[in-house]
Amino acid sequence: MTFSEALQTPLLAERMSRVKESPSSRVADRVRAFQAAGRPVIPLTIGEPDFDTPEHVKDAAIQAIHAGETKYTSADGTPALREAIKARLLRKTGQSYGAGEICVGGGAKQLIFLAFLATLDEGDEVIIPAPYWVSYPDMVTVHGGRPVVVATTASTGYKLTPSLLRESITDRTKWVVLNSPNNPTGAVYSEAELRGLADVLRANPRVSVLCDEIYDAINFRAQPVPSTVTAAPDLRERIFLVNGVSKTYAMTGWRIGYGAGSAALCTAITTLQSQSSSCPSSVSQAAAVAALDGDQEFVERAVRIYAERRDLLVSGLDAIEGLRPVIPQGGFYVWTDCSALAGTATPSGARIESDADLAEHILETSGVVVITGDSYGCPGHFRASFALSADTIREAVAGLAHSISLLRRG
Repeated sequence: MTFSEALQTPLLAERMSRVKESPSSRVADRVRAFQAAGRPVIPLTIGEPDFDTPEHVKDAAIQAIHAGETKYTSADGTPALREAIKARLLRKTGQSYGAGEICVGGGAKQLIFLAFLATLDEGDEVIIPAPYWVSYPDMVTVHGGRPVVVATTASTGYKLTPSLLRESITDRTKWVVLNSPNNPTGAVYSEAELRGLADVLRANPRVSVLCDEIYDAINFRAQPVPSTVTAAPDLRERIFLVNGVSKTYAMTGWRIGYGAGSAALCTAITTLQSQSSSCPSSVSQAAAVAALDGDQEFVERAVRIYAERRDLLVSGLDAIEGLRPVIPQGGFYVWTDCSALAGTATPSGARIESDADLAEHILETSGVVVITGDSYGCPGHFRASFALSADTIREAVAGLAHSISLLRRG
């Protein structure tokens, strides 16, 4: 049954009509249909590392199982994990968070969902710079909030500026979302840029900041990725940092995320978790401790490999007429402007009017799968992942070049 079909049943609440099916899920369904028909596909849609979880992390989980650490834990996580998170935050931000200012959940995604659930009243507004991660608007909407999507452009590096932020704040604004490194663009806010945004927030004391830093360790810059709380420590009570072990340590299936912010917000989130999932997985928490406290050589090696793959994909896309890739500073995606191909036509005469049309043409003619920019609030673009082997990236670039070579003007 499709989601749209499910909405027709009387069982579901009205709020479900506010939620859209995830674009990633729709793409996955399309890929499965192709594969079922025996047609090969090359998915540049992967949103997770292609590496295996480090051995010492897996060993820690196995040891926890044998030690009987398979029971409920506190809703806010084990003391050992909270201490590991506290140490990691101190290293990164220079800020010392107390145990009551840290919360642990079933992935960073759950913590963002619970933060909005805990804080949004009907009609409250959340400023979301576009391009944005696909889940932010629906998370806001399902809780009765109103996403205020603010378009950014290539001229500002696809980043929110102080003037854009100032213009977007109303008396109903509750949150502004900052995602750095950004999914899908790979943009990273500098400390100076964060200080500029902080100046606007100081003039608007009722507005809080949700900082999604899940890709902060996958960083291609010479300097560490700055955190908002480092740039503006005086706003710490209004900043909610969200991170996790999924992307950094190839642990997407382990489902451990963490947040740091005011004691009031973390208490509310923990209370909601206690009434929903009870607590994060005890075994996964033991693994997360090993990841955060253990040898970081895995992360350093992964970033080196990602950098090589990034350069391979960017150079390949840049060589294709009509595509303008953005060099990402972090994460593992390349954001590509394909707007120049609007108005072209396929060999059958079908016109390319949108990024969705282009993605369908590419899939049909080369089996390469990308996620369209309209999914991220920014039509005329697509996102391509390089969390894939170099050989797969080369094959994908060749497929894209072939598909686009078939398009004609007029």
